[in-house]
Formats: sequence, structure tokens, C-alpha cells
Amino acid sequence: MTATHTFGRAALAAALSAACTLAAGNAGAADWYPLKVDIWDPPFDFSKPRQQAEYTPLAKASAPHKICVSFPHLKDAYWLGVDYGIIDEAKRLGVKVQLLEAGGYTELSKQISQIEDCTSGGAAAIIIGAISYDGLNNVVAELKKKKIPVVDVINGMSSPELGAKSLVSFADMGSKAGVFLAKQHPAGSKSVKVAWLPGPAGAGWVESGHKGFMEAVKGSAVEIVDVKYGDTGKEVQAKLVEDVLQAHPDLDYIAGTAVTAEAAVPILRARGLADKVKLVAYYYTPGVDQYIRRGAVLAAPTDSPVIQGRVALDQAVRLAEGKIELRHVGPIIEVVTKDNVSKIDMSTTLAPASFKPTFTTN
Repeated sequence: MTATHTFGRAALAAALSAACTLAAGNAGAADWYPLKVDIWDPPFDFSKPRQQAEYTPLAKASAPHKICVSFPHLKDAYWLGVDYGIIDEAKRLGVKVQLLEAGGYTELSKQISQIEDCTSGGAAAIIIGAISYDGLNNVVAELKKKKIPVVDVINGMSSPELGAKSLVSFADMGSKAGVFLAKQHPAGSKSVKVAWLPGPAGAGWVESGHKGFMEAVKGSAVEIVDVKYGDTGKEVQAKLVEDVLQAHPDLDYIAGTAVTAEAAVPILRARGLADKVKLVAYYYTPGVDQYIRRGAVLAAPTDSPVIQGRVALDQAVRLAEGKIELRHVGPIIEVVTKDNVSKIDMSTTLAPASFKPTFTTN
């Protein structure tokens, strides 16, 4: 496959967050494409070299298909961005969405039950943000037997029965964060102590992110003194932050999920450590955006979750209509710092400030 396919570009203006104003103008949904993306061919194999292509979605669905969507949760604003991308694109294409969220990364059985219930109502396709890398493979195989194609969005699944993937390599996301730290503290410079909080154990994106981060800091002056896994609810991450600060009073950095960074900022301020312990996240949310602009978080890569949602919805419709072309698509990852944040189009990453969790389209 050559990179001559046409696929999507985001310029749907969105507020950066409740406290930030997006500099871009108010563009309509039709303006998000064409967008330069990474593609993998053959699909689903990150070990193969990626190519770049332009993504353009369908102009309209041929029928008002029902698309089921299953998320692990909506506890942090990262998933709100994916929700927005799916819902807004569904409205543009003219299809119906039913979105369900399981409540957290411990709720695999609930996610499976929700998927079964939703698809039993006549779904044309389903989009899954998986709680477990391997734990949904039987469900995907059963859905394929029923001719219900599955799009793997954001988190990653190991099933060979998938119809398409709309996601980046989280190994790349972890690596981008690790490279940022390694460049700040190269081999031969003074050693720095880092606690690494990659997210919930067993989730595919976490295992990939962990591998990418650890490989990126190898050989640098970055010393990983603690690794702690946990759900991406803010209370869980705040407890982990408290634990690593207690265990390592000489800590220089905390690196981890976007929720880790969001939870850590007020804790560090309260302890008088805001100038001593620095923060790096390995994905992006409105809270991280605010803190990068204020200098409280040094850096975070963005994988454009709004775009991943849009592409996943378009892939689901294409699969339902037998029109799928690119089966493995991911936005190009950008590392955001205080120096470049004002130059990056955040409508690809953040839902508008006015957008609330939305579970159905009219």
C-alpha cells in the first residue's frame, strides 16, 4: 500500500479547557480532514515500518447504522476527548451511537457484559476501548462469527479477529516521555531519581507505555527508583503519589499518566515541593494542558484522542458498509511543552470545555 490514500485533518475548534482559550477559529466538523496520519501495512503489527498517509472519512453513511461503543471509563478527560470525537463524527455521518463505560480497569467482566448487551440489539459494528489486552479476545471472536466487526480504539487488543485499529503505539508515547527526560539528563550528567507511575497493570497501553519509557531512559542519568501501577482514577493516583514521596524524600521527578500529573500538582504544592519534584506525563488531558501552560508540568506527548475517536467511528461505518481501506491508523504523536503549546492545534486533543459525557446520538 502506498501513502496516496486520503484520510483526515482536525480543525474543529474546541476550547482548550475550562481555564484556557483556543487560539484557532471556530471551524466545523467537516474541516477536520484531510489529516496526515501514520498507517501500518500489514495492519496490527507495530514492529513493521509505518508509512504516512492523508485520511479522509466518508462523506455520509449509507444508512443510520447503530454503532456500539465500549469504554473502560470516563473518569479522566482523556476519554472525554475520545467520546467527543466519536459523537461529533457520528452526527456528521448520520449514524446512531450507544456508548457504555464499565467504570474502571478492574471491571473486565462488566465491560464484556455491556458489549454483549449492546450488540444483541442489532449493532452494525462496535468500537472497543479495551480494559484488557487479551481479556476480550473471545468476545471479539464471537462478534466476528455474528458478522459484527470490531474497531480497537486507544488501548489495544491482541485479537487477530479485529476489523480495524484507531490507535497509536503507546510504546511510542512512553518513549517520547522517556526521551524528553533522557535529553534533560544524558549519560555522564548528575543522576536524577524518578518514580514512574504508568497506569493500571494488565492494560495493553500501560504495558506498552512502560516498555517504551524504560527503554528510552536506559543509559541516561535517569534512575528509576520506583514503579507503581494503579487505576487512572484521581484518588488512586493521588495515593500512589503520596506513597512515592513518602518512600523517596530525595525524589527529583514523578513521571506517569496524565492523571498522575494532575493529582501530583496540588500535593507537591501542599508539601512545598513544587520547585523540587518535577512532573512529566505520557499522555494529554485538559488538566495537563493547564499545568504545562503554567509551568507545573514540564512535558507530555499528545496522541490526538479526539482524532482517534473520529477515525474509529469512520472505520466502524466503513466496516459495516464493506468500504474499509486503511485498517490500522494512528495520529502523529507530538510532544507538548511550555515552549510550543501555543502553536499546537488542541482541537485534535481536547473536547470543547462545554462538552459533557455523551452516551447516545439523537
